[in-house]
Amino acid sequence: MPSAPSTIFLALALGIATWSLVEYLLHRFLGHDRRTMPNFFSVEHTRHHTEGDYFAPAWKKGLAALVTCALVFSLLRLVVEPSVAVAYTVGFVGMYGIYELVHRRAHTHEGIGAYGRYLRRHHFHHHFGNPKANHGVTSPLWDLVFGSYEPVEAVRVPAKLAMRWLVDPATGAVWERFAPHYRVTGGAR
Repeated sequence: MPSAPSTIFLALALGIATWSLVEYLLHRFLGHDRRTMPNFFSVEHTRHHTEGDYFAPAWKKGLAALVTCALVFSLLRLVVEPSVAVAYTVGFVGMYGIYELVHRRAHTHEGIGAYGRYLRRHHFHHHFGNPKANHGVTSPLWDLVFGSYEPVEAVRVPAKLAMRWLVDPATGAVWERFAPHYRVTGGAR
């Protein structure tokens, strides 16, 4: 008998929620915990922190998503019917794709709406203020749960790592609309 639509929806929602937790755990424990470094994640992640606009190549991310899909689906298929396993896997890997998009856009584009603007301050505090805080990229939920959340008013961004959307290329100064929440420090970009 096929699964009820409510079961499929619940599996999809659980996949999304699970990715949110995994995003936090990967970032905090594989990206910033010296006890687990170096590892497959930390090498690319450290480069991202030091270069700012560096992201791992798309083929690596695609391969990670493909392997994750196969693994998650295969394990779930052992205990649930195929439609539930597919729904969970789609939620999990789909949210990974959304995370990748949101993270890249945070670095390459100014935020749209209150969420976009908040998310950037939250994330860039992690990059430039305290790498032991604010590990959630798409949400502060797990930072709040695990005590690694730090509220952010203004972010101090080193000039050499200033995002292109943040500064006037002619002057190197923070655009006026961002000035209440960002300060660029140090020498020219």
